[in-house]
Amino acid sequence: MQSSINPTHLRQKQPRLKLSPEEYTKLRIRVLERDGWRCQECGSMEGLEVHHMKARSRLGGDVMRNLITLCVGCHGKCHGRRR
Repeated sequence: MQSSINPTHLRQKQPRLKLSPEEYTKLRIRVLERDGWRCQECGSMEGLEVHHMKARSRLGGDVMRNLITLCVGCHGKCHGRRR
């Protein structure tokens, strides 16, 4: 018995939410405030960056639930870089 895939049942990719630079700056500050201006990995308050937990290249959106505050060292580790 051969099965056929109905194209209407295939899951459609949702476009990611990508904000304008101005809106992303506002969101970035909200994320930093939410996280208490501390790296959520090591607690550092220096060299803070906002990290997309699901990468933009993998359709991760510019939304609060997808962003986390990390210091430059911890952020680099997430991307496979050494300190």
